[in-house]
Amino acid sequence: MKKIHTAAFTCCLLFLANCYTSAQKVDTHDSSYYKTFPNSLTVRFYFSKKYASIYFQPIGSSKNLQYRANTKVNMGIGFTYHNFSLNGALGFGFLNNKYDEKGKTKSLDLQMHLYPTGWAGDLLITHYKGLYAFPKDYASNIPGAYYYRPDVKFNLFGLSAYRVVNSNKFSYRAAMIQNEWQKRSAGSLLYGGGIYYSGLSGDSSIIPPKLTPSFLQAGVTNFHFVTIGPGVGYAFTLVAAQHFFFMGSVIANANINFSTDEAGGAKKNKVSFEPGAVGKAAIGYNGNVWDVSMNWAGNAFLVKEPVASKTNFLSTGNFRFIFAKKIMLKQK
Repeated sequence: MKKIHTAAFTCCLLFLANCYTSAQKVDTHDSSYYKTFPNSLTVRFYFSKKYASIYFQPIGSSKNLQYRANTKVNMGIGFTYHNFSLNGALGFGFLNNKYDEKGKTKSLDLQMHLYPTGWAGDLLITHYKGLYAFPKDYASNIPGAYYYRPDVKFNLFGLSAYRVVNSNKFSYRAAMIQNEWQKRSAGSLLYGGGIYYSGLSGDSSIIPPKLTPSFLQAGVTNFHFVTIGPGVGYAFTLVAAQHFFFMGSVIANANINFSTDEAGGAKKNKVSFEPGAVGKAAIGYNGNVWDVSMNWAGNAFLVKEPVASKTNFLSTGNFRFIFAKKIMLKQK
């Protein structure tokens, strides 16, 4: 199993290296559809909210168990120069007044969304410790409180790359990183693939004691999986009056999953085929100088455990509200 995982990661890394090398070709896009600003610096002020959750399906008609990371609303600044972007944000207290009632989540969440010419790539490095069960009162022995597990850890590491076939008319950058301007409606076919590793673990059973009779996963302390597969999708930006836009893209992946459950030191493995999805969306105003917009980027996975026949659902993503300005730099 380890050899399969290592080989799969190596293949995906080579695929990304190839796509980014190909992206160095001269840009020959149709300027009547979108405008580039090669000698500019895009600066932004933004608010963001990341999320991560995993659903376990029960026996019969009982409610799903949903674990969520308690993430903060962050406020930050950033910039983009050519294809390089850097952003930094903090979760200030005045933006998160009711944060403590769900329990604290310690996190490391790095999401890189890259758009070299003709390609769209994602790199995710996510670690959360301390999750709560949603909704309130579910699985909790305390009325009016969330069930909180400070020991439960959630990890997601992955990368993907997708070819943007119609990159001469369609721009991801205009919608997602604000350094270009889509002036006319256009879309593109997308194809490529990705590989991800994810896991959920705790010091004791992941299933809360109160819910033990309703879940076949009772007793499992560590559940993790590797998923890999090709994907195809479509992206489209609708533009009104040259400045107002809505962009949406979705990619469906045909994934093969290698999953493992561990309970009491014993491990069980399973191989299954399940779909996955990569989505992006943005809406707002864009022009020569200013951009005011909202965007979202997210991933969704379906995966089965060795000890249960029903499918788990896992989702992660990031919402942003952005004010950006393109600043023209002096030419040498």
